[in-house]
Amino acid sequence: MGRPRPVTGPRRTSRAGRRDVCAARLDLLAAQLVRIHGVVPDERPRRYEAWTSPERVRARPGAPWERAVDVLRREPPEYEGCFLHRDFHPGNVLFTGAGDDARISGVVDWVETSWGPADLDVAHCSTALALLHGPEHGLGFRDRYQAHGGRPLADGPAHLYWRLLNALHYAPDAAALAGPWRELGRTDLTPEVLEDRLRAYVLGLMERYG
Repeated sequence: MGRPRPVTGPRRTSRAGRRDVCAARLDLLAAQLVRIHGVVPDERPRRYEAWTSPERVRARPGAPWERAVDVLRREPPEYEGCFLHRDFHPGNVLFTGAGDDARISGVVDWVETSWGPADLDVAHCSTALALLHGPEHGLGFRDRYQAHGGRPLADGPAHLYWRLLNALHYAPDAAALAGPWRELGRTDLTPEVLEDRLRAYVLGLMERYG
C-alpha cells in the first residue's frame, strides 16, 4: 500500500488550505473523518505504521522538546482499532462551494489506509491544521470531531502519545510541508512560521494532555 510520505501537500482542486480557513470547513473535515471511521471493510487493512520514533526526532535542545520525545519512549497505548485513512488532511479533501455553502465532493489519496486508533487520524489532521492555520486550529480539532459523533478517543497521556507520534514526524523539517502549498500561493508558510507553529502546538498538547 505504499510507504509513508513526509510531505503533506494540497490537491489543486481543494481550497481547504487557504489562509482564511473557516469554521464551516473545519466542521466538514471533522464530520467526514467520522464517516471514514465508520467504514467496516470486508477485509481489515494492515496495521498502522508509525512515521517517526524518538531516535528520528531532531529538534532544538530544551526541556519542552525533550519531554515530548520522552512520551514516544513509552509503550504504545492499548486501543480499539478502526478503519483509518491515515493521511487525512485538508490537502486530500476536495471541496465545492464557498463559505457556508461549501461541501465535500471527495477524499483522495488512500494509499496509507490502515487499521489503528482513531486518535491517529485525528492527530494527523490536527497537525496539518496547526501548521497551515495556527496551533489553535490543531488543538481544537478533537473537539470538533467528537461533536460530530466521532469514535471514543483516548484521554490524557494516552491521547498525547498519538498526537505527538504524528506532530514530531515534522521535527526536524516542518518546512517540508510548505512546498506544495507555497506553489498555490501560501507564501506566508515560511520555515520560521512553521517551526514556531509546531513548537506552540507541541507545547499546547503537553499542557492540555500531559
